[in-house]
Amino acid sequence: MSFFKRTIRDVPIDNKTVLVRADYNVPQSSTGTIDDDLRIRASVPTIEFLLEHHAKVVIMGHLGRPEGREAKYSLKPVAKRLSELLGRKVIFVDDCIGDKVVQAVKKASNNSVILLENLRFYAEEEANDTAFAKKIAKSTSARYFVQDGFGVVHRAHASTEAITHFIPSVSGLLLEREYVTIMGAMEKPQRPLVAVMGGAKISDKITVIEKFVGIADKIIIGGGMSNTFLKYKGHHMGSSLVEDGQEKVLDSIYLAAHKKLDTSIDDFIILPTDVAVAGTISENAKRKNVKLGNLDAKSKALDIGDASIDRMVEEITKAKTVIWNGTLGYAELPEFAHGSARLAMALATQAGTTSIIGGGDTADFVLKWDGEGGKSFTHVSTGGGASLELMAGKKLPGIESLLDAPR
Repeated sequence: MSFFKRTIRDVPIDNKTVLVRADYNVPQSSTGTIDDDLRIRASVPTIEFLLEHHAKVVIMGHLGRPEGREAKYSLKPVAKRLSELLGRKVIFVDDCIGDKVVQAVKKASNNSVILLENLRFYAEEEANDTAFAKKIAKSTSARYFVQDGFGVVHRAHASTEAITHFIPSVSGLLLEREYVTIMGAMEKPQRPLVAVMGGAKISDKITVIEKFVGIADKIIIGGGMSNTFLKYKGHHMGSSLVEDGQEKVLDSIYLAAHKKLDTSIDDFIILPTDVAVAGTISENAKRKNVKLGNLDAKSKALDIGDASIDRMVEEITKAKTVIWNGTLGYAELPEFAHGSARLAMALATQAGTTSIIGGGDTADFVLKWDGEGGKSFTHVSTGGGASLELMAGKKLPGIESLLDAPR
Protein backbone atom coordinates (compact mmCIF):
# COMPACT_ATOMS: atom_id res chain seq x y z
CA MET A 1 0.00 0.00 0.00
CA SER A 2 1.34 3.44 -0.92
CA PHE A 3 1.33 6.54 1.28
CA PHE A 4 -0.57 9.58 0.02
CA LYS A 5 1.78 12.20 1.49
CA ARG A 6 5.35 13.26 0.69
CA THR A 7 8.07 11.80 2.90
CA ILE A 8 11.67 12.71 3.68
CA ARG A 9 12.64 10.71 0.60
CA ASP A 10 10.76 13.16 -1.63
CA VAL A 11 12.42 16.48 -0.72
CA PRO A 12 16.02 17.79 -0.97
CA ILE A 13 17.05 17.60 2.70
CA ASP A 14 20.82 17.43 2.11
CA ASN A 15 22.68 19.92 4.33
CA LYS A 16 19.41 21.50 5.46
CA THR A 17 18.09 22.29 8.95
CA VAL A 18 15.17 19.95 9.51
CA LEU A 19 12.62 20.23 12.32
CA VAL A 20 11.21 16.87 13.45
CA ARG A 21 8.09 16.33 15.57
CA ALA A 22 8.64 13.11 17.53
CA ASP A 23 6.41 11.51 20.14
CA TYR A 24 8.56 11.19 23.24
CA ASN A 25 5.66 10.87 25.68
CA VAL A 26 7.26 7.86 27.37
CA PRO A 27 6.36 6.26 30.72
CA GLN A 28 8.74 7.10 33.55
CA SER A 29 9.29 5.71 37.03
CA SER A 30 8.94 7.80 40.19
CA THR A 31 12.71 8.40 40.07
CA GLY A 32 12.52 9.83 36.55
CA THR A 33 14.04 6.88 34.68
CA ILE A 34 12.42 5.81 31.42
CA ASP A 35 10.40 2.60 31.84
CA ASP A 36 9.72 1.97 28.15
CA ASP A 37 11.71 3.54 25.30
CA LEU A 38 9.68 2.16 22.36
CA ARG A 39 8.77 5.62 21.08
CA ILE A 40 12.36 6.84 21.34
CA ARG A 41 13.67 3.75 19.52
CA ALA A 42 10.97 4.14 16.89
CA SER A 43 12.21 7.65 16.03
CA VAL A 44 15.79 6.55 15.35
CA PRO A 45 15.44 5.45 11.67
CA THR A 46 14.14 8.87 10.62
CA ILE A 47 16.88 10.69 12.53
CA GLU A 48 19.59 8.45 11.08
CA PHE A 49 18.21 8.97 7.56
CA LEU A 50 18.42 12.74 8.03
CA LEU A 51 21.97 12.49 9.42
CA GLU A 52 23.04 10.39 6.43
CA HIS A 53 22.00 13.36 4.31
CA HIS A 54 24.10 15.71 6.49
CA ALA A 55 21.05 17.51 7.85
CA LYS A 56 21.02 19.50 11.07
CA VAL A 57 18.27 17.74 13.03
CA VAL A 58 16.15 19.70 15.51
CA ILE A 59 13.61 17.59 17.39
CA MET A 60 10.58 18.73 19.36
CA GLY A 61 8.19 16.70 21.48
CA HIS A 62 6.14 16.59 24.65
CA LEU A 63 5.93 14.58 27.85
CA GLY A 64 2.90 14.22 30.10
CA ARG A 65 0.42 16.95 30.92
CA PRO A 66 2.40 19.62 32.79
CA GLU A 67 0.81 22.73 34.20
CA GLY A 68 3.37 25.25 33.11
CA ARG A 69 7.06 24.47 33.49
CA GLU A 70 7.43 21.39 35.73
CA ALA A 71 10.88 19.82 36.07
CA LYS A 72 9.53 16.28 36.32
CA TYR A 73 8.21 16.60 32.76
CA SER A 74 11.51 17.74 31.25
CA LEU A 75 12.69 15.93 28.12
CA LYS A 76 16.29 15.93 29.40
CA PRO A 77 16.18 12.18 30.29
CA VAL A 78 14.91 11.52 26.76
CA ALA A 79 17.93 13.37 25.33
CA LYS A 80 20.21 11.08 27.34
CA ARG A 81 18.48 7.90 26.10
CA LEU A 82 18.36 9.15 22.51
CA SER A 83 22.08 9.90 22.68
CA GLU A 84 22.73 6.29 23.76
CA LEU A 85 20.60 4.89 20.93
CA LEU A 86 22.22 7.09 18.27
CA GLY A 87 25.75 6.67 19.61
CA ARG A 88 26.33 10.41 19.39
CA LYS A 89 25.84 13.55 21.43
CA VAL A 90 22.34 15.02 21.56
CA ILE A 91 22.34 18.73 22.38
CA PHE A 92 19.53 19.50 24.83
CA VAL A 93 18.01 22.99 24.91
CA ASP A 94 15.82 23.82 27.91
CA ASP A 95 13.28 25.76 25.84
CA CYS A 96 11.49 25.27 22.52
CA ILE A 97 11.28 28.89 21.36
CA GLY A 98 13.36 32.01 21.76
CA ASP A 99 17.02 33.03 21.78
CA LYS A 100 18.33 29.85 23.44
CA VAL A 101 16.98 27.84 20.54
CA VAL A 102 18.20 30.34 17.94
CA GLN A 103 21.75 30.26 19.31
CA ALA A 104 21.87 26.48 19.74
CA VAL A 105 20.77 25.87 16.16
CA LYS A 106 23.12 28.53 14.80
CA LYS A 107 26.15 27.08 16.64
CA ALA A 108 25.43 23.45 15.76
CA SER A 109 27.08 21.94 12.71
CA ASN A 110 25.45 19.73 10.10
CA ASN A 111 25.03 16.13 11.32
CA SER A 112 24.09 17.50 14.76
CA VAL A 113 21.04 16.46 16.77
CA ILE A 114 19.27 19.00 18.99
CA LEU A 115 16.34 18.15 21.27
CA LEU A 116 14.12 20.99 22.45
CA GLU A 117 12.32 21.15 25.79
CA ASN A 118 8.74 19.97 26.34
CA LEU A 119 6.32 21.81 24.06
CA ARG A 120 3.54 21.50 26.61
CA PHE A 121 5.34 23.83 28.99
CA TYR A 122 3.47 26.35 26.83
CA ALA A 123 -0.36 26.28 26.84
CA GLU A 124 -0.25 27.54 23.26
CA GLU A 125 0.89 24.09 22.07
CA GLU A 126 -2.40 22.28 22.74
CA ALA A 127 -4.35 25.38 21.70
CA ASN A 128 -2.94 25.01 18.15
CA ASP A 129 -1.78 28.62 18.45
CA THR A 130 -0.44 29.89 15.11
CA ALA A 131 1.71 32.60 16.75
CA PHE A 132 3.41 29.92 18.88
CA ALA A 133 3.98 27.72 15.83
CA LYS A 134 5.47 30.70 13.99
CA LYS A 135 7.87 31.29 16.90
CA ILE A 136 9.02 27.65 16.68
CA ALA A 137 9.59 28.00 12.95
CA LYS A 138 11.47 31.27 13.36
CA SER A 139 13.58 30.06 16.30
CA THR A 140 14.71 26.90 14.51
CA SER A 141 15.11 28.41 11.01
CA ALA A 142 14.10 24.98 9.66
CA ARG A 143 13.91 24.46 5.91
CA TYR A 144 11.61 21.44 6.28
CA PHE A 145 9.26 20.09 8.94
CA VAL A 146 9.05 16.31 9.38
CA GLN A 147 6.04 14.83 11.13
CA ASP A 148 7.12 11.58 12.79
CA GLY A 149 5.08 11.62 16.01
CA PHE A 150 2.36 9.15 15.10
CA GLY A 151 0.96 9.20 18.63
CA VAL A 152 -0.03 12.88 18.27
CA VAL A 153 -1.22 13.19 14.67
CA HIS A 154 -4.88 12.83 15.69
CA ARG A 155 -4.55 16.12 17.58
CA ALA A 156 -4.59 19.55 15.93
CA HIS A 157 -1.83 21.13 18.03
CA ALA A 158 0.68 23.85 17.22
CA SER A 159 3.43 21.28 16.57
CA THR A 160 1.23 19.01 14.44
CA GLU A 161 -1.05 21.29 12.43
CA ALA A 162 -0.27 25.01 12.80
CA ILE A 163 3.46 24.51 12.16
CA THR A 164 2.70 23.18 8.67
CA HIS A 165 1.50 26.65 7.64
CA PHE A 166 5.02 28.04 8.07
CA ILE A 167 7.39 25.28 6.89
CA PRO A 168 7.09 22.80 3.98
CA SER A 169 5.98 19.63 5.77
CA VAL A 170 6.52 15.95 5.02
CA SER A 171 6.28 12.59 6.76
CA GLY A 172 9.03 10.73 8.56
CA LEU A 173 9.69 7.02 8.17
CA LEU A 174 7.84 6.02 11.35
CA LEU A 175 4.64 7.86 10.42
CA GLU A 176 4.74 6.38 6.93
CA ARG A 177 5.22 2.85 8.32
CA GLU A 178 2.40 3.23 10.86
CA TYR A 179 -0.03 4.43 8.20
CA VAL A 180 0.89 1.87 5.54
CA THR A 181 0.89 -1.06 7.98
CA ILE A 182 -2.38 -0.23 9.72
CA MET A 183 -4.32 0.85 6.63
CA GLY A 184 -2.95 -2.07 4.63
CA ALA A 185 -4.35 -4.47 7.24
CA MET A 186 -7.69 -2.66 7.30
CA GLU A 187 -8.16 -2.32 3.54
CA LYS A 188 -6.34 -5.30 2.06
CA PRO A 189 -5.80 -7.86 4.81
CA GLN A 190 -4.73 -11.42 4.30
CA ARG A 191 -7.76 -13.43 5.36
CA PRO A 192 -9.14 -14.60 7.69
CA LEU A 193 -8.93 -11.26 9.52
CA VAL A 194 -9.60 -11.53 13.26
CA ALA A 195 -10.06 -8.38 15.33
CA VAL A 196 -9.49 -8.71 19.08
CA MET A 197 -11.03 -5.85 21.04
CA GLY A 198 -10.51 -5.30 24.76
CA GLY A 199 -10.11 -2.46 27.22
CA ALA A 200 -12.62 -1.01 29.61
CA LYS A 201 -15.13 0.95 27.55
CA ILE A 202 -17.16 0.40 24.40
CA SER A 203 -17.64 4.16 24.07
CA ASP A 204 -13.90 4.59 23.43
CA LYS A 205 -14.00 2.19 20.49
CA ILE A 206 -17.51 2.40 18.98
CA THR A 207 -16.40 3.52 15.54
CA VAL A 208 -13.62 0.93 15.37
CA ILE A 209 -15.94 -1.92 16.38
CA GLU A 210 -18.46 -0.75 13.77
CA LYS A 211 -15.67 -0.70 11.19
CA PHE A 212 -14.63 -4.26 12.06
CA VAL A 213 -18.22 -5.47 11.77
CA GLY A 214 -17.92 -4.50 8.12
CA ILE A 215 -14.46 -5.88 7.34
CA ALA A 216 -13.45 -8.60 9.84
CA ASP A 217 -14.09 -12.33 9.55
CA LYS A 218 -14.31 -12.67 13.35
CA ILE A 219 -14.42 -10.21 16.26
CA ILE A 220 -13.30 -11.40 19.70
CA ILE A 221 -14.44 -9.25 22.61
CA GLY A 222 -12.67 -9.25 25.99
CA GLY A 223 -11.68 -6.86 28.76
CA GLY A 224 -14.11 -4.71 30.67
CA MET A 225 -16.11 -4.04 27.51
CA SER A 226 -17.07 -7.72 27.31
CA ASN A 227 -18.94 -7.30 30.62
CA THR A 228 -21.12 -4.68 28.95
CA PHE A 229 -21.74 -6.95 25.95
CA LEU A 230 -22.60 -9.86 28.25
CA LYS A 231 -25.03 -7.83 30.34
CA TYR A 232 -26.68 -6.64 27.12
CA LYS A 233 -27.10 -10.31 26.17
CA GLY A 234 -28.91 -10.94 29.47
CA HIS A 235 -26.15 -12.29 31.72
CA HIS A 236 -25.88 -11.31 35.40
CA MET A 237 -22.38 -9.80 35.88
CA GLY A 238 -22.29 -9.42 39.67
CA SER A 239 -20.35 -6.28 40.67
CA SER A 240 -18.25 -6.26 37.47
CA LEU A 241 -17.44 -3.04 35.66
CA VAL A 242 -20.30 -2.43 33.23
CA GLU A 243 -20.70 0.66 31.07
CA ASP A 244 -24.24 2.02 31.31
CA GLY A 245 -26.16 3.61 28.48
CA GLN A 246 -24.71 1.55 25.63
CA GLU A 247 -27.87 -0.33 24.61
CA LYS A 248 -28.49 1.70 21.43
CA VAL A 249 -24.84 1.34 20.41
CA LEU A 250 -24.99 -2.43 20.87
CA ASP A 251 -28.32 -2.60 19.06
CA SER A 252 -26.65 -0.90 16.10
CA ILE A 253 -23.60 -3.20 16.20
CA TYR A 254 -25.70 -6.37 16.25
CA LEU A 255 -28.09 -5.06 13.60
CA ALA A 256 -25.14 -4.40 11.27
CA ALA A 257 -23.78 -7.88 11.99
CA HIS A 258 -27.17 -9.46 11.22
CA LYS A 259 -27.30 -7.64 7.87
CA LYS A 260 -23.83 -8.95 6.99
CA LEU A 261 -24.21 -12.59 8.04
CA ASP A 262 -26.37 -15.62 7.45
CA THR A 263 -24.48 -17.61 10.11
CA SER A 264 -24.77 -17.35 13.89
CA ILE A 265 -23.86 -13.94 15.23
CA ASP A 266 -22.25 -15.63 18.24
CA ASP A 267 -19.72 -17.22 15.88
CA PHE A 268 -18.88 -13.80 14.46
CA ILE A 269 -18.90 -11.56 17.55
CA ILE A 270 -17.30 -13.97 20.01
CA LEU A 271 -17.92 -13.22 23.68
CA PRO A 272 -16.53 -15.02 26.74
CA THR A 273 -18.43 -18.10 27.94
CA ASP A 274 -16.63 -18.00 31.28
CA VAL A 275 -14.75 -15.34 33.24
CA ALA A 276 -12.07 -15.09 35.91
CA VAL A 277 -13.44 -13.31 38.97
CA ALA A 278 -12.38 -11.96 42.34
CA GLY A 279 -14.10 -10.07 45.14
CA THR A 280 -11.61 -7.18 45.03
CA ILE A 281 -9.11 -5.67 42.63
CA SER A 282 -5.79 -6.06 44.45
CA GLU A 283 -2.40 -7.78 44.34
CA ASN A 284 -3.72 -10.36 46.79
CA ALA A 285 -6.85 -11.20 44.80
CA LYS A 286 -7.07 -14.85 43.78
CA ARG A 287 -8.28 -15.86 40.34
CA LYS A 288 -11.44 -17.97 40.31
CA ASN A 289 -12.83 -19.32 37.06
CA VAL A 290 -16.65 -19.35 36.74
CA LYS A 291 -19.12 -19.98 33.94
CA LEU A 292 -21.58 -17.29 32.95
CA GLY A 293 -24.63 -17.56 35.17
CA ASN A 294 -22.58 -18.47 38.24
CA LEU A 295 -21.38 -15.01 39.30
CA ASP A 296 -22.53 -14.00 42.74
CA ALA A 297 -23.38 -10.42 43.70
CA LYS A 298 -19.85 -9.60 44.90
CA SER A 299 -17.93 -11.15 41.98
CA LYS A 300 -15.97 -8.88 39.65
CA ALA A 301 -15.09 -10.29 36.23
CA LEU A 302 -11.44 -9.29 35.75
CA ASP A 303 -10.33 -11.51 32.85
CA ILE A 304 -11.76 -13.88 30.28
CA GLY A 305 -11.99 -17.44 31.61
CA ASP A 306 -10.00 -20.56 30.72
CA ALA A 307 -12.50 -22.00 28.23
CA SER A 308 -12.81 -18.59 26.54
CA ILE A 309 -9.03 -18.34 26.29
CA ASP A 310 -8.89 -21.74 24.58
CA ARG A 311 -11.62 -20.71 22.12
CA MET A 312 -9.81 -17.47 21.37
CA VAL A 313 -6.51 -19.24 20.68
CA GLU A 314 -8.32 -21.70 18.41
CA GLU A 315 -9.69 -18.80 16.34
CA ILE A 316 -6.29 -17.11 16.24
CA THR A 317 -4.60 -20.24 14.83
CA LYS A 318 -6.87 -19.97 11.77
CA ALA A 319 -6.15 -16.27 11.20
CA LYS A 320 -3.80 -14.76 8.64
CA THR A 321 -4.20 -11.23 10.05
CA VAL A 322 -4.89 -10.29 13.68
CA ILE A 323 -5.46 -6.73 14.87
CA TRP A 324 -5.45 -6.47 18.67
CA ASN A 325 -6.51 -3.37 20.57
CA GLY A 326 -7.15 -3.47 24.31
CA THR A 327 -6.03 -5.93 26.97
CA LEU A 328 -8.42 -8.82 27.69
CA GLY A 329 -8.45 -8.41 31.45
CA TYR A 330 -7.10 -6.39 34.35
CA ALA A 331 -3.62 -7.11 33.00
CA GLU A 332 -1.80 -4.95 35.56
CA LEU A 333 -2.31 -7.89 37.94
CA PRO A 334 -0.60 -11.15 36.82
CA GLU A 335 -3.54 -13.24 38.07
CA PHE A 336 -5.78 -11.50 35.54
CA ALA A 337 -3.36 -11.23 32.64
CA HIS A 338 -3.82 -14.86 31.55
CA GLY A 339 -6.01 -14.03 28.55
CA SER A 340 -3.74 -11.28 27.30
CA ALA A 341 -0.62 -13.41 27.84
CA ARG A 342 -2.07 -16.41 25.98
CA LEU A 343 -3.05 -14.16 23.07
CA ALA A 344 0.44 -12.64 22.99
CA MET A 345 1.96 -16.13 23.01
CA ALA A 346 -0.30 -17.32 20.19
CA LEU A 347 0.61 -14.34 18.02
CA ALA A 348 4.33 -14.49 18.81
CA THR A 349 4.63 -18.18 17.92
CA GLN A 350 2.43 -18.26 14.83
CA ALA A 351 4.62 -17.80 11.78
CA GLY A 352 2.85 -16.42 8.74
CA THR A 353 0.26 -14.41 10.66
CA THR A 354 0.39 -10.64 10.45
CA SER A 355 -0.03 -9.33 14.01
CA ILE A 356 -0.75 -5.65 14.55
CA ILE A 357 -0.83 -4.43 18.15
CA GLY A 358 -2.63 -1.18 18.90
CA GLY A 359 -0.80 1.42 20.96
CA GLY A 360 -1.46 2.54 24.52
CA ASP A 361 -2.12 -0.11 27.17
CA THR A 362 -2.00 -2.95 24.65
CA ALA A 363 1.47 -1.96 23.47
CA ASP A 364 2.64 -1.48 27.07
CA PHE A 365 1.48 -4.99 27.94
CA VAL A 366 3.03 -6.80 24.97
CA LEU A 367 6.34 -4.99 25.35
CA LYS A 368 6.60 -6.08 28.99
CA TRP A 369 5.50 -9.60 28.04
CA ASP A 370 7.80 -9.86 25.03
CA GLY A 371 11.09 -8.68 26.50
CA GLU A 372 12.40 -8.25 22.94
CA GLY A 373 11.17 -4.74 22.27
CA GLY A 374 8.14 -5.98 20.36
CA LYS A 375 10.09 -8.00 17.79
CA SER A 376 7.83 -11.02 18.30
CA PHE A 377 5.00 -9.18 16.51
CA THR A 378 4.65 -7.77 13.00
CA HIS A 379 3.91 -4.26 14.22
CA VAL A 380 3.51 -2.64 17.65
CA SER A 381 1.97 0.79 17.17
CA THR A 382 3.37 3.84 18.95
CA GLY A 383 -0.02 5.55 18.97
CA GLY A 384 -3.08 4.60 21.02
CA GLY A 385 -5.71 7.17 20.09
CA ALA A 386 -4.13 7.77 16.68
CA SER A 387 -4.24 4.09 15.73
CA LEU A 388 -7.90 3.82 16.81
CA GLU A 389 -8.93 6.86 14.80
CA LEU A 390 -6.97 5.69 11.77
CA MET A 391 -8.61 2.24 11.93
CA ALA A 392 -11.99 3.93 12.21
CA GLY A 393 -11.34 5.77 8.95
CA LYS A 394 -11.06 9.25 10.43
CA LYS A 395 -8.86 11.94 8.92
CA LEU A 396 -5.95 12.84 11.19
CA PRO A 397 -4.96 16.56 11.25
CA GLY A 398 -1.23 15.88 11.63
CA ILE A 399 -1.26 13.77 8.46
CA GLU A 400 -3.77 15.71 6.37
CA SER A 401 -1.74 18.94 6.74
CA LEU A 402 1.39 17.44 5.11
CA LEU A 403 2.33 17.95 1.47
CA ASP A 404 0.55 15.57 -0.87
CA ALA A 405 2.58 12.92 -2.64
CA PRO A 406 3.03 13.48 -6.38
CA ARG A 407 0.44 11.60 -8.43
